[in-house]
Amino acid sequence: MEISTKVTIAGVELKNPVMTASGTFGSGMEYSEFVDLNRLGAVVTKGVANVPWPGNPTPRVAETRGGMMNAIGLQNPGIDTFLERDLPFLKQYDTKVIVNVCGRSTEDYCQVVERLADQPVDLLEINISCPNVKEGGIAFGQNARAAEEITAAVKKHAGQPVIMKLSPNVTDIGEMARAVQAGGADAISLINTLTGMKIDVNRRTFALANKTGGVSGPAIHPIAVRMVYQAAQAVDLPIIGMGGIACADDALEFILAGATAVAVGTANFRNPMTTLEVAEGIEAYMKKQGVQDIRELIGAVR
Repeated sequence: MEISTKVTIAGVELKNPVMTASGTFGSGMEYSEFVDLNRLGAVVTKGVANVPWPGNPTPRVAETRGGMMNAIGLQNPGIDTFLERDLPFLKQYDTKVIVNVCGRSTEDYCQVVERLADQPVDLLEINISCPNVKEGGIAFGQNARAAEEITAAVKKHAGQPVIMKLSPNVTDIGEMARAVQAGGADAISLINTLTGMKIDVNRRTFALANKTGGVSGPAIHPIAVRMVYQAAQAVDLPIIGMGGIACADDALEFILAGATAVAVGTANFRNPMTTLEVAEGIEAYMKKQGVQDIRELIGAVR
């Protein structure tokens, strides 16, 4: 049986729905020895800012039960290095390129988005879990008005379709999805990490120098599936689902809940081949279930 795994996000066709989650795959270079990037639907880069960011003090990674916690602080070399080194590397491959953008202010985001406008990039993913320095450090994605405003501002400068990446650290994810839709978002991705804390009882101190960190990995998967379902009910936008995917079944839950595509993050650290295994597993599931086109599965569970 001929099967089709092609999906479309904001007019961009992906050969399959599997991509990498930002911050877990560098800009693809480090993984290219393990993973044939040509076989991925897309590569999502680590967050890119207008200037280099040094990130947070160490320790900034800790293991948790069923996952991990990080407070890297979006360390990145900045847009100049990205355009000189990382983008030319990615363009060697037959995969879509999604650039994740971070900033401390609306102006920061818009500067990066402007620089990317005429570059060979397929989609932008805007990380609004960054603290908004001008609003006392609350993340853009934790306030509906701020989320709508940053979306509208970015859209004014964008040369590519815009995916808004939602924070799960909110009371009502549907409200946030509606806010970015009102701001003009072309798609949404969720979830980002959940804020957590770990304490070293022997040293009687925080496991991370930052005190808090973003929790990811299999433990958060059911929360992520619930939020993707709620977002799919709230808005009519393509959704990229992520949070704790470790195998094809985990990914299929997101698709059945309403996601058009999925992103694999933390699992890459445990097994660099996870993305390919998920893509192959989805194909095997479709053949077994007699599903010809993956689009039949998107949001099939109402």
